[in-house]
Parts: sequence; structure tokens; C-alpha cells
Amino acid sequence: MKSRRGIAFRIAAPVLASVTVIFLFIFGYNYFDARRIVVREVEESARNLAAATVNRMDVVLGKVEKVPRNLAVFLEASPPEDERALLKILRAVVEGNGDIYGAAVAFEPGLFGPGPSGYAPYFYKSRDTIRYADLADESYRYVSQDWYQIPRELECPVWTEPYFDEGAGNIVMSTFSVPFYLTVKGKRTFAGIVTADISLRWLQEIVASIRIEDTGYGFLISKNGTFVTHPLPRLVMNETIFTIAEARNDRTLRRIGRDMIHGKSGFVPFQSLLTGKSCWMVFAPLASSGWSLGVLFPRDELMADVAALNRSVLVLGIIGALLLFAVIVFLSRSITRPLRMLAGATAEISGGNLDNPLPPVASRDEVGDLARSFESMRLSLKRYIADLTETTAAKERIESELKIAHDIQMGILHKVFPPYPDRPEIDIYAVLDPAKEVGGDLFDFFFLDDDHLCFHVGDVSGKGVPASLFMAITKTLIKTKATRGLDAHKVLERVNEDLSVDNTSFLFVTLFLGILDVRTGRLQYSNGGHNRPYVLRASGALETLAGTDGIALGAVEDLSYESKTVVLERGDVLFLYTDGVTEAMNPAKELYTEARLETELAARKGHPLKEIVLALLERIRDFAGGEPQADDITMLTIQYNGAPESPRS
Repeated sequence: MKSRRGIAFRIAAPVLASVTVIFLFIFGYNYFDARRIVVREVEESARNLAAATVNRMDVVLGKVEKVPRNLAVFLEASPPEDERALLKILRAVVEGNGDIYGAAVAFEPGLFGPGPSGYAPYFYKSRDTIRYADLADESYRYVSQDWYQIPRELECPVWTEPYFDEGAGNIVMSTFSVPFYLTVKGKRTFAGIVTADISLRWLQEIVASIRIEDTGYGFLISKNGTFVTHPLPRLVMNETIFTIAEARNDRTLRRIGRDMIHGKSGFVPFQSLLTGKSCWMVFAPLASSGWSLGVLFPRDELMADVAALNRSVLVLGIIGALLLFAVIVFLSRSITRPLRMLAGATAEISGGNLDNPLPPVASRDEVGDLARSFESMRLSLKRYIADLTETTAAKERIESELKIAHDIQMGILHKVFPPYPDRPEIDIYAVLDPAKEVGGDLFDFFFLDDDHLCFHVGDVSGKGVPASLFMAITKTLIKTKATRGLDAHKVLERVNEDLSVDNTSFLFVTLFLGILDVRTGRLQYSNGGHNRPYVLRASGALETLAGTDGIALGAVEDLSYESKTVVLERGDVLFLYTDGVTEAMNPAKELYTEARLETELAARKGHPLKEIVLALLERIRDFAGGEPQADDITMLTIQYNGAPESPRS
């Protein structure tokens, strides 16, 4: 059983629900718009920070690059005459450039200086002094180092991958190497490499100075993806971004690593390798070295203010919704209080107590109008019930009388079949299915003498009691007018004269009347505007009796009718019916029609009469498909079997 909910609740609930939906929409829009603004500002700030840091490092690296480039040009233009001049120049380079950790001129073995292992003077900073070392050492073999081999083969300046220079500077460094060439015997010949080393400590300090909130940080990778700087020391010089991606099976990280080493820039979601939190990461390339800088912005920390603001808005919204609900309930109850009183009083009235007074409502609003309408309805209902009681009693009397009339009408029809079991010459079966309690269809059959059977089927215009009375009168008149030796059309003329006299109701009846000689099969008939019967021959042929051009009885006085004759053979079946058969209608407003009737009759050749009639009745009802019956249905079948072989005793 559903719980009863008052009007106050039904008003308050939709209003509160609507307000809640609107608030949630505003809250959601505000949250996502604020988040979008924060993300946009974070991205802009991140790109600016990354660009500033990259520019800062590129400026330093650019200054470092100029030194070996200029020195290489100088050596090509003015080759040093002796070792002392070269060392003086090289030492001055290291002393005069604070960003350079060390510098070297590594000659191709055999081009400068004694010894087959070559000559490579190197000056570097150690504490507060400038130290010297010769890299031409069998244990070091500078000609096999990347900083020598790569620019020699590529014939262009390059920055090397970060490395620990054991035997020279003994620190983690990166080298910018510039090849230089001399003319030997008129031919331009590779002479060696000019280098400038930088300590990665200053790069690490620059990147380490990047702090975003509590857990944001920056890192630097080389052009091969090696971590040059990172808050996790174990990653520096030991791991690449690709080894981390492989260990985690992280395709996104691998894609980001490819973009970084290919010199692209971007702003992408990222998972911190330090904290595991979701972040945004901006990355940008260093134009001079091909390295890439990444800066992480922790998402939860940057969105903390937005989340706090939305929590406050949500709490305030809930409090406001509850207050609004209380106000709505209070106002609804004050409005619906008279309605509740009125509902209690009308409950008594609905229980049958029409004398229960309604509560007085002094207001001139809709509630007052409703109360006054209920009072008027109560008084009208009392009068209506009194009238209905009287009407119901009268209706019950009429229904009782109609039932009696139905029983009387059905009682005057033949109900026992076969009606003449001692007359083998004929077999008869008939049915009448009225559309209402009483109907206007009629059928009858009786012997005029031992050899002549008189039968008829008719349909009175109209329905109900008047039609049933007219039917009874017609049936009685036929039985009194039909006498031996009187032709069928004469019977119709006499009956018409009696029906036409003082017919103030203007009722009429279509009627088919036949007189069958059961010895010979000769059938004399006359038709007064009725459906023409069918003859289902014993051979299987289906024929329609010829018409006699008569009109309905009772409409006009002094009418003349015509008789015709047909001979029935043994086994022939005569089928008479009223238009309730062919005009039966289905829900699609289609009629049953004579065509369907003829098909059904032809398919039942040789069947017993009762089976023919009842099967047709069932077919008609199936066709109607539940559509209410609009007209009476009457069917009369007569089978002629012929006179017996031996005379009756």
C-alpha cells in the first residue's frame, strides 16, 4: 500500500528538488570553470617558468660554446709555434671564464708535440687554483673518448652526454667539443679538438631551485634521455626516462620521453616519480645542448584552494536548502491547513454521511471557493442519490419486464429440433440470436396439412420492445392468414393489409414466406423485401432464389405481391437468414458480406443442418472479434429428403 503524502510535502519536495538541481548545476559549473581557469593559469605559469629557466641555462651554455669555437678559429688561423704559447692561451681561457670548469686542446697524434700517444694539455679549476694535466696518457687514451671521437666523425661541434671524467677533472661534467683543422702540405687536415667542460653542479643547483608548492620539482634529461638532475639521487646518471617507463610498462611516459629528446615542448598530465601523485608537467628543450627540462606541478596542491572553496559553497548550499525546505513546509502547511480540515469532513461524506456539515472557511481564495463548491456538491449529491434510488428501482422494474419479454419472445419460437421426428421428408434447424434483450427478427414453420409445410423468416425495422411486439403480431397474423390452398403471395397481401392499418409507429417488416410440398419438393414462395435465400444443392452447387420484387410489409396498404416456384431435389438444403448475418461488423468496420456467407455455405455441403448453422454462427462471432452485436442474427435451414419409398400407414 502506498504511503499517503500531504500537499505540503508534494509542494515542498519538487521545489526543493528543483532548487537542489539548480544549485548542483551552479556548483558544478563553478567548480569546473574555476578548475579550468586554474589549469589555464598553471599552464601559462609553467610554460613561462620553463622558458625562463631554459633561457637562463641556454645563456650560460651559449657563453661556454663561444670559447672553444673562438679558440678553434684562432688555432686554425694562427697555429701555435711552441707549447709554451699554447699553454698560456689555454690557461687564460679557464681563468677568464667563470662558467667553464676546464678546457683542453687535444691534438691528433703526430701533429703536435712529441710522442706517439698525442698531445692534449688540459687546465681545470680545483678549489681556488688552476691545475694542469696532460690527457695524453696511455691509461686514459683521450682519442677514444666520446668528446673526441663524436665531433671528429661528425665534423661539427657537439655537447657530450654527461659523464664522470675520471683521470681528468674527476667530476660529473659535460663537454662542448669543437673540431679544428690545419693545412698540411696544402691539404685541409683534421688537427684536433678544442673543448670546454662545465660542471653539472651549477645546472643541478638551477634545477633544484625550482620549487612548486610542497612537492613540485624540476628535472633535466640529456638528449639520450639520461637523468642529468633529479630530486632522487639514484636516478642521476644511472637511469633514463625510458628505463623507468619500461620498468613501469608506462606507454604514456615513453611517449613523453620521445617528445622530450626530440626537442618538443608541451604541457601534459604526469605521475610524479618522487611522490607518485598526479601532476601537470611542462617540458621544454635547451636549444644549445639538445637536453630537455621538465617541471612538475602537483595537481592536488594547486587545486587545494578551489576544492576548499567548493566545499564551503557546498556546505552553505546544503544549509540554505534545508532552510528553504523549512520555509516551504511552513508556508505549505499554513496554506493547506483549511484543506486538511475540508478533507476530514469530506471523508465522512464519502463514507455516506451526507448530513455531516463542512467546516466554515472564511477566506475568499481558492480554498474558500472549494469549500463552497463542496457544500453545493453535498446538497446536490443528496438530491441525486434520492433521484437515483427512484430511478434505479424503475430501471430494475424495466429490466425485469424486459427479461420477462425476452423469455416470452423466446418461448414462442421453436426450441426443439428436429421438430417433426416422424416426418422423414424434411429436416429443420433454426437459431435466433437477439442483439438486445428482445429483438425484431422472427421465424416460424408449421404444416398447413399433411403435405404442405409453411415457413417464413422476417426482420422488423427498429429494435427493442416495439419491434418485438410487431414481430409477435406478424407471426400471429401469418399463422392465422395462411390456409390450405392459399398461394404464398396472397398470404403476404392479407398480412400487409392488417399490419398497415393504424400503423402509427411506422414499423414495417421484411418477410420471406414459402410453402413446401413435402411429397414432390415443389416450393412456392413470395418475398417481401427480405434477403434472398440460398439453395445448397445435393450436387454441391449453391444457388440464390430468384426475387419476387415485393417490398416490406406494413409500410403501404393495398400492395400486391408475386409468387414463384422452384423444385427441390432430394438432399437439397434451403438456407434463410436475416441481414444480421451479412452485416455483422468487425473492429475495422468491415461487414461479413454475402461473399463470405456463400463461401462458408459451399464448404459445408453434406453437413448436418445443426452443424451448418452453429458453425456459421461461430464464424460470424470470430469475424466480429468482440465488436458489439448491432443487429439480430436469425438462420433457418430446411433440408428436403423426399417422400418415403413406401406409403405411411
